Amino acid sequence: MEHYLERSAYIDWKHPLLVAKASELAAGSHADETVAQRCYQFVRDTISHSWDAKQGPVTSKASEVFIHGTGFCYSKSHLLAALLRANAIPAGICYQRLSVGTGGPPYSLHALNAVYLKQHGWYRIDARGNKPGVTAAFNPPKENLAFSIIEASERDLPEIWAEPLPIIVRALTQNETIEQVYANLPDIEILRCASLTGH
Repeated sequence: MEHYLERSAYIDWKHPLLVAKASELAAGSHADETVAQRCYQFVRDTISHSWDAKQGPVTSKASEVFIHGTGFCYSKSHLLAALLRANAIPAGICYQRLSVGTGGPPYSLHALNAVYLKQHGWYRIDARGNKPGVTAAFNPPKENLAFSIIEASERDLPEIWAEPLPIIVRALTQNETIEQVYANLPDIEILRCASLTGH
């Protein structure tokens, strides 16, 4: 479990601004579920989704997302993990493979989070930001994610990662504009009759 509490280059929760915000969000409560919900709602509702808002710059580190107030789903998952870890709540990153459009190719990875709640265990939450047709919520133990798996080539990937995948980091650091990120959304190959393993 300690891996889900660590500081890293992209989940840089010891940044002074993140420590201060995490403390503010936890004020007056010692219940992990309450603090987790506050962190989740802050990231979901206050940090804009870069492509929805057509707003840059491209952010990757949790502290950058917080400072600029914007990020793709990947970056927002880094910030949420950081705020949770700053409050000593274990948190990781999960991925789905989804159609970019209304169905069929192209596909890309979508990032969300898993938080460990004492009463419920691991619980997945999606702070990408709500909009017409996308309604995610914090309502443990029931999952209320932004997207459902609809077609055969889409996947709910089961792993809970302590760190963002390298393909995600590359997408956020090698593309200079939000338009470039969108044109090069990260994807993985799904192997039929094979399981995905490893962390």
